[in-house]
Amino acid sequence: MSRPSTLSVVIRRIIAAIPSVLGVIIVTFVLTRALPGDPAAYFAGPAATQEAIDQIRETLGLNRSLPEQFIIYVGELLRGDLGNSLTTGQTVVSDLLTRLPASLELTLAGLIFSLILALPLGILAATRPGSWIDHGVRVLATAGVSLPTFFTGLLLIYVFYFRLGVAPAPLGRLAILYSSPEQVTGLFLVDSVLAGEFETFRAAFGQLILPAVTLGLFALAPLARVTRASMLSVLSSDFIRTARASGLAPQMILFGYAFRNALLPVVTTLGVVFSFLLGANVLVEKVFAWPGIGSYAVSALIASDYAAVQGFVLTMALLYVVLNLLIDLLYTVIDPRAGVDS
Repeated sequence: MSRPSTLSVVIRRIIAAIPSVLGVIIVTFVLTRALPGDPAAYFAGPAATQEAIDQIRETLGLNRSLPEQFIIYVGELLRGDLGNSLTTGQTVVSDLLTRLPASLELTLAGLIFSLILALPLGILAATRPGSWIDHGVRVLATAGVSLPTFFTGLLLIYVFYFRLGVAPAPLGRLAILYSSPEQVTGLFLVDSVLAGEFETFRAAFGQLILPAVTLGLFALAPLARVTRASMLSVLSSDFIRTARASGLAPQMILFGYAFRNALLPVVTTLGVVFSFLLGANVLVEKVFAWPGIGSYAVSALIASDYAAVQGFVLTMALLYVVLNLLIDLLYTVIDPRAGVDS
């Protein structure tokens, strides 16, 4: 039995991800060209003449054949150039670097909120199967995944902002009276702490609560259900019965043995949920005027902005590959047997 090094695991996963990334590049290029509308006409404006539209189309390279456009696009990708966005006038790389931290901060906050609730609820339900607590957790999980995120977000705004007045206005990452902290990571909570601006931290945290809870309630359902099912399976296994017969403390059995062995399915679900939330939080971003990449992608789709849409999809694909790599490495930390080859 030999254990592969961390570097070899990383290299193997990166090589295995190359065909997926290439497939994403090809499919995205083809699908964006199939979008309705003409980006040249959108860029030229409603009062433009056909000659002006043709001139813009030639400038953008849209008058070339699809194979020629694809070769040019791949060449630009190899140079790290994702093109310019027609909707913002900026480079796509600049737009993504500006908006991606906002989406990451929102997604991470929602995921942390869901984990704080889902793990204890799943463990509690597994230790009391068939009880009212078990049924209550399953009802809560079903309700969380059944309610659309935009409905949950609007309901929270109505209750906590409009009726009770305890939440700030849903107007983005910071209220108008505050300025953004000096950018280090792009995450306002982290950057405000690094800059020592604790008033800005409080304001950014207040703006983040409702959208994070909206996402977290949606992510709560799969995490709680998987935690419950995994814990039930482990608690009924032979080594747990042996540990109980040996007289070990119940807390040691529950958290030292059962919970750790039940973590692998939870980590797998966590990675899937995180990827889904990062790409599907567009409705939450729209409801709370959150300047993330989800709302950026919607605006690009409406305008048939090829470069922005391709940059968004490619970024999401790369994030998904990196996330899967991190999950694989986390497996070996939770269970060393996951990193052993015969």
